Amino acid sequence: MEKLKQELDRLIATLPNEADFRRKLEDLFSVYPFNEYEYIISALLGADKLTFDEYVELRDDYISRNRFLYIFEISAPRGFGEAWAQGHLSELVPDLVKPSKKLDKDYSGQYDFFLDAKIKIEVKASRAVDFDTTEPLYVKALATDSLKDFDMNFQQVKPACCDVFVWLGVWRDKIRYWVLASKEVSENRYYSAGQHRGNVGEGQLHLRRDNLREFVHYETRSTELLRAIREAYLRQHS
Repeated sequence: MEKLKQELDRLIATLPNEADFRRKLEDLFSVYPFNEYEYIISALLGADKLTFDEYVELRDDYISRNRFLYIFEISAPRGFGEAWAQGHLSELVPDLVKPSKKLDKDYSGQYDFFLDAKIKIEVKASRAVDFDTTEPLYVKALATDSLKDFDMNFQQVKPACCDVFVWLGVWRDKIRYWVLASKEVSENRYYSAGQHRGNVGEGQLHLRRDNLREFVHYETRSTELLRAIREAYLRQHS
């Protein structure tokens, strides 16, 4: 969004009635699908400050930079953390199966996936958003090259309930994946136990701009998730 705003602002500056146009923008009333961006682009096209081919290029560039913006429009926590994140991971790693008492007699909903009839996997997901604004998620969603601060909080983390954690971090333009052995989470200096009073064995961990590099050795490509999960299991039980 930042790059689109910068490009449109540059084009607005070429309008002969720039000051008047900016005043109109301040008073603009928007009702979907007629909004500020539709108004600006229409005006630029009408003033021959933007050709149709340039508009298509602008549109294509925006879409390529915002491939995963739709994920920020998922407002319900369960819709994002469970329905989307678990569904996305199962598409990437078809070998994962949903656990049940038939597969694990001790299963009681404490982890999300089962692999190789022994590996218990918990999935956590979070989104990178501008830390300093209260705008809706889809507005404050950040791209990977943004210099703004973010705080991805992986909550309700229970290291004793699984062997492996798979974390999904979502930016406007990219999804990143980290795979950690359970003990690598519980022993991490950023892991905070006791997220809620009385919840024994449950904590949280924040990934931020200032500590993201410290998790680089746990990051993996989407095509390497299966291998990374099995390797993390070996580390857990080594």
